[in-house]
Amino acid sequence: MSESPEPAKLLIGAADGVKIYQLGKASNRHGMISGATGTGKTVSLQILAEGFSKMGVPVFAADVKGDLSGLARPANPHPKIDERIQKIGIKDYQARAYPVVFWDIFGEKGHPVRTTISEVGPLLLSNLLDLNNVQTGVLYACFSIADDNGLLLLDLKDLRAMLSWMAENRKELQGQYGNISSASVAAIQRDLLILEEQGADVFFGEPALALEDIMKTDFSGNGVINILDATVLMNQSPRLYSTFLLWLLSELFEQLPEVGNPDKPKLVFFFDEAHLLFDQAPKALLDKIEQVVRLIRSKGVGVYFISQSPLDIPQDVLGQMGMRIQHALRAFTPRDKKAVRTVAETFRPNPKLDVEKEITQLGTGVGLVSVLDAKGSPTPVEKTLIRPPESRIGPLTDEERAEQISRSPLKGRYDETVDRESAYEILLKKTEAKQAEAERIAEEEAARKAAEKEQKARSRGRGSNRQGIGEAMLKSVVRSVGSQVGRRLGRQIVRGILGSLFGGRS
Repeated sequence: MSESPEPAKLLIGAADGVKIYQLGKASNRHGMISGATGTGKTVSLQILAEGFSKMGVPVFAADVKGDLSGLARPANPHPKIDERIQKIGIKDYQARAYPVVFWDIFGEKGHPVRTTISEVGPLLLSNLLDLNNVQTGVLYACFSIADDNGLLLLDLKDLRAMLSWMAENRKELQGQYGNISSASVAAIQRDLLILEEQGADVFFGEPALALEDIMKTDFSGNGVINILDATVLMNQSPRLYSTFLLWLLSELFEQLPEVGNPDKPKLVFFFDEAHLLFDQAPKALLDKIEQVVRLIRSKGVGVYFISQSPLDIPQDVLGQMGMRIQHALRAFTPRDKKAVRTVAETFRPNPKLDVEKEITQLGTGVGLVSVLDAKGSPTPVEKTLIRPPESRIGPLTDEERAEQISRSPLKGRYDETVDRESAYEILLKKTEAKQAEAERIAEEEAARKAAEKEQKARSRGRGSNRQGIGEAMLKSVVRSVGSQVGRRLGRQIVRGILGSLFGGRS
């Protein structure tokens, strides 16, 4: 009788000599890595990405500091790594590189990442632009009008053209779509200009990112680790960063089929700086995020948030995190101490561990870990020595990154933008046709007026001829008078007669 294969799992570390594993079949139940700056969150993310890749699970991770790029190169030998391997009791450790594909919204440190305005939708876009309720309503109307008229909104110029057309035709549109305020349209247009200055114009367009391109395995069956370089994006436009990740998560939710409870995820998604997803987000968006996180597990997608404190995550979302790695938190003020106490209470208690005390005393590379067991229940929290990564800790050089990108299986697929006919081009044609029609009507009207003027001029000309006969008769009289009274006197009479006729001086 053959033995059943060992379930897929990844090693997190060890607590008191006992290894702590994350089970593959529990990995779509989401997770959280938290802790103060410099306590080891990035390394924990790195070892999870490695573990999922070896499990054959593709990974998508945002790299806000540039450190995750080291996954593409083997770890450098170091005595501390050897010491930790021995303490944990790892028998099969091997320094190795992992299959990595780099992405970058700006196309500088990876393949360009794009999507269309239509795919992002009005909810995420209104949050990105920080619109008020009235402006949000106008934006929703814009999308409805575009859909009803078969107009594609692909890039920012499409959206600007659509808004301008709405403002020009608002009286005709308001009966079906409600009031379209010119002031609101102008405010949205200004926000779009600001967004464009932040570089968002390169994000909206085609070819749009295809989900299958981030869900690949290599020839050895390892899941490809997709790394979004967000070092510039985080400084330039944090809202665009969070909007992109939320869009990608919603696309996965909408497009992937139901898979139930698989033995391992189809994709694992890491959200670094997770607080940016929730800061100042309207309730409608928060409700949407909660819904997607709750339901996307049935699509085989695991979502893992990384932030300084679990309290950065709304309680309804945090409650869905099956795996937790908590690194050290600092408690210098009463408020900090209260936060530590609250965080400690979110773990399943361990009678042998004072969680509240340990949180403030954990060393670098040590975390409080709780995972889901085979029955799906959280395990008691354990103080865990996190295993060392098999890949490099720290970023690649520019030359190494360029070499990695040049060998990418997606090379050339997203490099050139495509600008097909969409709302901007169609509305431009309509405007040009309208202007041509207006010019034709104006020309016809000008021609009509010219004809009328010419007709009047001809009528006046016939009257002038009759007046000319009178003048000829008058000249004959003058000549006659001149012959009778003398040439000089005749000239004086002429001046007198002509002066009286034409208003001249006598």
